[in-house]
Amino acid sequence: MEELASSQSVLSTAAERIRAIEAAPLADNLGALLEEAARDAGERVIWDFFEEGQKETYAALNRRVNGIARNLLRLGIRKATHVAVMLPNIPAFPALWLALARIGAVMVPVNIAYRERELAFVLNDSEAAFLVIDAALRPVIAACRDSGQVTLPVTREIVVGGEGAPGSVAPGSIAPGPIAWSQLDNDPQESFTPPEAVGLDDLLNIQYTSGTTGFPKGCMLTHRYWVVAGKVNAFRDGKHYARILAPTPFFYMDPQWLLVMTIYLRGTLFVARRQSSSRFMEWVRKLKIEFCLLPWVVHKQPPHELDAENAVKRANVYGIPPELHGALEARFNLVAREAFGMTEVGPAAFMPIEAADMVGSGSCGMAGPFRELRVADETGRTLPPGETGELLVRGTGIMKGYYRNPEATAAAFHGDWFRTGDLFRQDERGYFYIVGRLKDMVRRSGENIAARELEAVLNALPEVLESAVIPVPDDLRGEEVRACIVLKEGSQPSPALLDGLITHCQQHLAPFKVPRYFSFHEGFPRTASMKIAKQPLRGNGGDPRRGSFDRVEKRWH
Repeated sequence: MEELASSQSVLSTAAERIRAIEAAPLADNLGALLEEAARDAGERVIWDFFEEGQKETYAALNRRVNGIARNLLRLGIRKATHVAVMLPNIPAFPALWLALARIGAVMVPVNIAYRERELAFVLNDSEAAFLVIDAALRPVIAACRDSGQVTLPVTREIVVGGEGAPGSVAPGSIAPGPIAWSQLDNDPQESFTPPEAVGLDDLLNIQYTSGTTGFPKGCMLTHRYWVVAGKVNAFRDGKHYARILAPTPFFYMDPQWLLVMTIYLRGTLFVARRQSSSRFMEWVRKLKIEFCLLPWVVHKQPPHELDAENAVKRANVYGIPPELHGALEARFNLVAREAFGMTEVGPAAFMPIEAADMVGSGSCGMAGPFRELRVADETGRTLPPGETGELLVRGTGIMKGYYRNPEATAAAFHGDWFRTGDLFRQDERGYFYIVGRLKDMVRRSGENIAARELEAVLNALPEVLESAVIPVPDDLRGEEVRACIVLKEGSQPSPALLDGLITHCQQHLAPFKVPRYFSFHEGFPRTASMKIAKQPLRGNGGDPRRGSFDRVEKRWH
C-alpha cells in the first residue's frame, strides 16, 4: 500500500510539472530564444568545444549569429531557402543553424560519413540551394558533380576550413567560385532584423531519417518543434542543469535539442568531436557534467577507481537491458532514467526522476509535456492496458510530414496520430514499455539503418539474385548488420566474391551501414504473400551469426 502511494505521488508530481511547462508561453522562434538568453546571461559561456579549445559567451554568439545571418542574406539566402550542411563537430555548425533560424531559412543536416550516392540523394531530394561543407569533404561533392548526380553549382558551395575561396561577397551577388566560410563569419552585429517575419510554424530543418522504403525520408521540423523539444528537456525534472554534454555529431538530433535545452537553462554545452565510450566517463568527471545521454555500453568499460565520482544529476538512457540498469546506477553513482523519442515527434515519453522504483522495469516512462501517447491495433483502435500494439503519438510541434513524400506522410499517420512503427504496451499506471519494432530496421550504435536501402545496394551486383538484411544482437553496438544473400545461377561463394561484396558496400554505403556479417543461402523462406520471411533467418534461439562470415574478425562462424 505504501509503495502504491509512493508511485501515485511520483506520477502526481510529474503531472504538475508537465502542466506548468505546457502553461508557460513559448518563444516566438529559435532566434528570439537566443536573443533573450543573451540579454539574461551575456557573459556566461554557452558552449565549450573542449577538444578544440573553443568557447563562446551568449552575448558573443548572439552577435556572431547576427553577422552570419546578414552575410547569408547578401548571398541570396532568404526565408525558406534550403541549405545543406555537411560539417563535423565544430562551432561553425551550430552557429550556422542559429543564423539560418534568424532568417527563416531551412537547414538540411548531412552525415559526414555519406558517400557520393547518399549525398546526391539528400541534396536532390531536399532541393538544397546551397551546400556548406568542410574542406576535407569536398571530394565527395566533386564526385557527385563529375558523375552528373547533382547540379548544385560550385558558386553555391560554402567551404569551411582549408584554403576556402577568394571570391568577394558583394550585396545581392554570389561569389564566382566556392565561398569561404571566413567571409561570412567575420562581422559580428549587435542586432539583426529578418526581411520577413519568422514564426513558430515556419520550417527550420529537413532532418533525414532512415525509413523502411530504402532511402532516408526528410522530416519537416519547425521552430515550434525545436523550441518545444528544448523546453521539455530543460524543465521536466524540476532540476537545473548548468553543464550539459553533447558527444555526438550535430548532424544528428541530440546535439541540436541539447543546445536548445542549454539555452533555456542559460547553461553551458560541452561538445566533443565524436562519441567515445572509452572516454565518456572521463569527460563527465573532468567537465563536471550534470546532464548527459549516457550510452549504457560504458558499463562494459574496465572499472575505474573514480567511476562513482561525478556531478551528474540525471542521465538519460535508451534501450538499456533491465537487468543492467540498477548495476549501472550503482557503479557510477548517478540517476539514470529511460526516455523515448524519435526524429518525427521529438521527446515523447520520459521516466520521472523520482521514480526509483522503476529502475530495471524496462519502462521508458509516461507521456511527456505536449504529448499524448496511446497503444493501438493496426486500424488505429486504442488497446487496453497490458495489450501489445503500435505506439501512436500526437501533440504540438511534431513533424509536419516527410518532404516531397505525401504517400509516406499519409502512411505514417492515423488522423493526427503519428505511427511510430514500434510495438509497445502500457500498464495500469500509465507507464509505457517497448516490446519490439514493426519497422524493418537495424539499430546499430544509435543509428537507424533501413534494411531495404542495404538490400538495394546488394541487389545491384550482377552476382546477387536477392538479399535480406537482418539485425544481429551485439553487446557493444546493440545490433550489427547481417546480409543474407542468394546468388544467381552460375555464381558460387568464394573469397573473391566475398571481397567484391564487401568492397561494393564500402563504396556505396556510409561505414556504419556496411554489413559486418555475410551469409549465403540456396533460397529464402517466404510468407503467404511470397515476401521474404526474415524471422526464420534470425535463428530460433541459436547463435544468429552461425553460418556467416565476419568481416571484422575475418572468419566464419
